Amino acid sequence: MGKSLVRRMLEHLGAYTIDADGLAHQAMAPGAPAYKPVVTMFGQWILDAEKRIDRSKLAAVVFAHPDALAHLETLTHPIVGQAIDTLIKRTRHKVVVVEAIKLLEGQLASQMDAIWVVDASEEKQVERLAKRGLPRLEALKRIRVQNPQADKLAHANVVISNNGTPEETWQQVRLSWSQIKGAAEEEELQAAPQRVEVQPTDARKTGEMVIHSLDIIRGLPRNAETIAGLIQHHTGKQLSRMDVLMAFG
Repeated sequence: MGKSLVRRMLEHLGAYTIDADGLAHQAMAPGAPAYKPVVTMFGQWILDAEKRIDRSKLAAVVFAHPDALAHLETLTHPIVGQAIDTLIKRTRHKVVVVEAIKLLEGQLASQMDAIWVVDASEEKQVERLAKRGLPRLEALKRIRVQNPQADKLAHANVVISNNGTPEETWQQVRLSWSQIKGAAEEEELQAAPQRVEVQPTDARKTGEMVIHSLDIIRGLPRNAETIAGLIQHHTGKQLSRMDVLMAFG
């Protein structure tokens, strides 16, 4: 648990990131390459009223039956692998991060320079899945259908513990990132604020308050509460610190 949060943190730090699970969902959208094969394999009953694959119905099957999950992966993994290859070739970023729940079980791991594993206790994983509305037994089923966490940890170059707060996770991510990018690039994150000049005449045309200069600084996880308060003040939208952290990146 927490892979997506870590991926968004790495994106915030400058990496180009790819969500393999998101690509799999796109591959099963109506008209996409895996749509018809998946419907043929699992039946029309997995479709919703608009003929889209209902992810909750599909999940109920594949997480209850390991063979069904394996069959689904034979349909989606090749497509996702091709998409990842294409995205990596197109980007000019020096660091590419791929978030994948089954990275070690496929051929994708052999293409990686380093394997990061986000580690959390089973109880913590159940707790977080429960917040998404999953009953405890269903959460345990989803966790235990995966390869044992010990196997993943054995292959890890970097282990990020996600048993604590998001701020604690952020500190670990920053440290591991600095070891990849080097001290010089890490220092760039702490560079002086940029100053943006706003022309008073432009502001007066719109009847807005005149601002002669504005300091812009990079927001960090520790600023989440301040960011939430700022958004709430200007928009009236109720946001918590956790809402900001989960949208991080």
